[in-house]
Amino acid sequence: MTRSFAMIQFSRGNRPDIRSGYTLDDNARALIALCRVYVEMKDMSCETYIKKYLDFIRYCQQPDGSFLNYTDKDLAFTSQNDEVGLEDSNARAIYALGYFVSHGGKFPVVWTEDAIEIFEQTFDMILKMRSPRSMAFAIKGLSCFQQTFPSKEVVGLITVLADRLIRCYRQSREEDWRWFEAYLTYDNNVLPESLLYAYRVIKSETYKDVAEESFHFLLDILFEGEQIKVVSNQGWLQKSVRGKTYGEQPVDIAGTVIALSTFYSVFGDKEFLMKRRIAFNWFLGNNHLHQIVYNPSTGGCYDGLEECNINLNQGAESTVSYLMARLCMPENL
Repeated sequence: MTRSFAMIQFSRGNRPDIRSGYTLDDNARALIALCRVYVEMKDMSCETYIKKYLDFIRYCQQPDGSFLNYTDKDLAFTSQNDEVGLEDSNARAIYALGYFVSHGGKFPVVWTEDAIEIFEQTFDMILKMRSPRSMAFAIKGLSCFQQTFPSKEVVGLITVLADRLIRCYRQSREEDWRWFEAYLTYDNNVLPESLLYAYRVIKSETYKDVAEESFHFLLDILFEGEQIKVVSNQGWLQKSVRGKTYGEQPVDIAGTVIALSTFYSVFGDKEFLMKRRIAFNWFLGNNHLHQIVYNPSTGGCYDGLEECNINLNQGAESTVSYLMARLCMPENL
């Protein structure tokens, strides 16, 4: 999926569709995944791709520190940037940059210096974030950055965002609805997971307690016996309205696997490992269609499950999501 500039957004079947252009979202995810492959598996071939993804993130940054998300095949920014909210995309870029910087000693110094410069230009924009998922991804990026380059300013940003998430939780929480919003949509796992990142830095028991309570609420919804069924992208689940049953995407499965790994690292509860295995096996056929979603012949991942069929396209988001989930399963590497 990666070409001379960056990772292409969509595919038709297993063929990259260059007409779909490139997105900041996909290349931010790809930067995280390839950094992890490089660091954990010593795969030197990742270096070229890592630099491309980092350069693309730099290309998308605007003078005020924010980012645009969509470009066409010729790297011209498209009108879609004016039509779609970009806060979540910006936050994913912040997470990717922070993750990269946390492994800066593994890469050329000039790359790390470049990433730090891009990262620090986002601080004013971070303070304006209000979307829960944006705040969550930004917390993860800031926390990663803090591991390597600790500063009071970064701690302050983490505290501001984490406290905003806590306020969201307290405003929405009811006895039978222990969540940050009045609905469950996409990338749900990152909300409680980010509070554990904040807890590691700030050591606030409130962050830890809310993370644990909300995550168990989410897990009770997602897991049905020995299978996982994530919230449908065809209709969100709300407090008073049941969501659609079908329409599962790999990005949400991967988010669950990643969050379960984080929670296990903090709490040491083997239930998280058991659920992580169940979630990952969704890719390998433990789903309602009993079909393999990962394509071993191409290394790609299908774009999702519908009620009666698999979406056979193998786009960037799905393929990178599978790789990120697999990297959380050491026994599979």
